[in-house]
Formats: sequence, structure tokens, C-alpha cells
Amino acid sequence: MGTVVLGTGSCLPGKILTNVDLESIVETNDEWIRSRTGIEERRIAGKGEYTYKIAADAAKKALAAAGVSASEIGLVVLGTISSHMLMPSSACFVQNEIGAVNAFSYDLNAACSGFLYGLDLADKYIKDDHSMKVLVIGAETLSGRLDWKDRNTCILFADGAGAAVCGYSESDRGVIGSKLLSDGSLWKLLHMHAPKSYNPDLLVEENDGTFIQMEGKEVFKHAVRAMEDSVRGLLKKENVDLDSIDIFIPHQANIRILNNLIDRLKVPRSKVFINVSKYGNTSAASIPIALDEANSSGMISKGDTVLFCSFGGGFTWGATLIKW
Repeated sequence: MGTVVLGTGSCLPGKILTNVDLESIVETNDEWIRSRTGIEERRIAGKGEYTYKIAADAAKKALAAAGVSASEIGLVVLGTISSHMLMPSSACFVQNEIGAVNAFSYDLNAACSGFLYGLDLADKYIKDDHSMKVLVIGAETLSGRLDWKDRNTCILFADGAGAAVCGYSESDRGVIGSKLLSDGSLWKLLHMHAPKSYNPDLLVEENDGTFIQMEGKEVFKHAVRAMEDSVRGLLKKENVDLDSIDIFIPHQANIRILNNLIDRLKVPRSKVFINVSKYGNTSAASIPIALDEANSSGMISKGDTVLFCSFGGGFTWGATLIKW
């Protein structure tokens, strides 16, 4: 008995930006990007494809897949670091777009870990009220938060949205557990400043723009170790053997991080879902997009044990186990 995923959905902007396209924007080339990131192309939002718009589209698909009406949703929680506005939340915009008139709504800022943090919240709300249905979304338009002269970031990050409708089941399926962590002392390694303050006394001197800044080599070292530790810690806590995992869906950061993590965990590659080559790093949208692709393609079967893990700015990281 527990919290189950009733349906999934995703939305990818129509514009495809290839590595070759990037060669005319920043000093880089296709081979350099592929060898270091595994990314071949990514989606970039076009006119009107705001964060809340693609989030709402993913949500509508998830609702349709779940056979749940928007009026049945009690909570909309949206993980994002590229909200349409600072106020109101993009979740409130989504609520209006889909007609979830009975829901309360809020955004959650945990960077790339946003969807897993949201899933954990959904599990707790639903365990408290079995009648509740929660819409968990990860959505980003990071193309609007990039310095397109910085090849360390502009080649990695991209746009997209994924969503899951969660509810209660009397079966033996559901969320097994989560292990979520954070470390605010390392924020400088991966961060994005807010817009500059209109109060001169609160101006942050080193704020040179509202775009993602990253120390890639340092992030790599922390990300691999942190995700490995969270996975092993969760498996130990829930007394689950790694061999019993049917499918592993990690955050699609870049192929080097993924390969290193897979090798350290010794997970058979046949069990790992990877789509980073098509979409790049979509932060909070990464896991729900991958989940929807795996789910809609029939890679996940009822009763499968699914493992997720993520790492993002904050630092935030963690792992979640679900019996599908």
C-alpha cells in the first residue's frame, strides 16, 4: 500500500539545437561536445513556450495517461529554477492552464533534484490523505538562463518538461522510500544569481548576471560520489539489493557523470535509461522526461522496481525507489 504513479507525460520544445549549430554561437565543435558530454542535440524553447506552458502541456498528457481529471488534483508541485515569474509561481500558472480548480500549488527550487524532492512531498501528502492526488512536475527553460558565450554551460543545459500524477493504491506497489540530502556550503560551484537588487544596500557585488555558473570539474567529483552514496544509503535503509532493481533512471547530467556512476555502482547498462544525447541537461525536467519515455515505450512493467537518483545546485541530491 502506498503512493503510486498513475500516469506520466512530457513536453519538449519544437526547436532542436545541434552541436553543429552551436559552432556558430560559441567556440566549440561537435566532436568536443560529444566526447565530453555525450550530448548530440538539445531542445530550445521558442516563442510562447514559457516554463509554465510546457509544464502544463506535460501535465495534461500525464492526466490523460492516468485517466484523472484536473479537478481531482489536490496539489500541483513544480520543480524549476527557471520559473516564468518570481511571483506568482509557475505552479499557479499551470493550475490555471489545466483547470485544477481544487488544488493548491507551489514551485520547488532544488535545481536538478526538484522532481525527486517533489515526489517525496507527494508521497507524504498522499500517505496523510489517501484520497489526495498530486501532480508533480519538473520544467525548465534554461536557454533563458545561460551565458551563450560560456561554452562550459551553454552546451549542456536545455529546455523541457515532464510530469507525473500520483495517487494512493491498496496494492503492494508504490514509493518504497527516498534519501534526500543537501549541502549549502558548496553553492559557489553551481549557482545562478537573482536579478540585481533595487536596494543598493542589498546589492551582491559579484552578481554579473542571472545565468548559470558552474565549476564543471568540481561538480563532477561531488556529483558522482554524492549520487553513489545516496543510492547505496537508500538501498541499505530499505533493505533492497541492487540486483533487484529492474530499471535505473538517473538525472541526465552528462555522459561522463553517468558512465562513472554506472561503473561505481556496477549496474548493468541494460538496466539504465539514458537519453542525454537527445535532450541535454534539463535540470528538474530531466528525470520526469526520462521516466515518461521509459514508461510510454513499455520499458517499465507493473511490479518493476525503479530507482531514481539526481544531483543539482545547492548542492541538492538524493535517490528514490518505487515499485511500479
